[in-house]
Amino acid sequence: MQDKDSSGTMVTLTKVGVLSVAAYIGAQMLSDIASLKIGVVAGLAVDMGTFIYPITFTLRDVVHKTLGKKNTRMLIVAAGAINFLMAAYLMWAASVPGDEGWGLNEEFSLILGPIWRIVIASVVAEVVSELVDTEIYHLFVTRVTRRYQWLRVLTSNSVSVPVDNVLFAVGAFGFVLPWSVVWEIFLFNLVVKYAVTILSLPLIYVAPDSDRIEE
Repeated sequence: MQDKDSSGTMVTLTKVGVLSVAAYIGAQMLSDIASLKIGVVAGLAVDMGTFIYPITFTLRDVVHKTLGKKNTRMLIVAAGAINFLMAAYLMWAASVPGDEGWGLNEEFSLILGPIWRIVIASVVAEVVSELVDTEIYHLFVTRVTRRYQWLRVLTSNSVSVPVDNVLFAVGAFGFVLPWSVVWEIFLFNLVVKYAVTILSLPLIYVAPDSDRIEE
């Protein structure tokens, strides 16, 4: 029978886990939609999803901490499927004739009609890099130390963010754009994503540590 403190901790972990899952899916979808705009920041072209997507790596760590490894893997695969289905639905919505009184059918199609090469590269990069993050995070807490929670997040993200970056940059733009441009996209996105990772580190402390990390 669980004591009161243990029961309270489990309730807290479950609540934080549910909120983290919702935030993770929301951030993934928002970053994929925002990435349809290519902005100019510091004189360099960057997709606008770059500034929110890195948060998903830290949110993944929070889910791992609260709901365990198996549930986290399931979440990653589910998120990839959801993002793919979102792109397919937007493609269908763009193909439906627009009402004449609305007058924005062409604009909707141009902006939200998916480019499948980029969609596939994005989903593959997300799923692979997040699964890598899961393994590194799990290895750190089971083989290195359960102390320094910020360090476990920094370590896992330091591996998964470059993996995501190279898979996306090469998959989406390789052999289409000059390699010098692909390299520029890779480097700039890497700097931005790593900076966001640093800022998001405190998120790991929103829930108490638990044995679910080892599930």
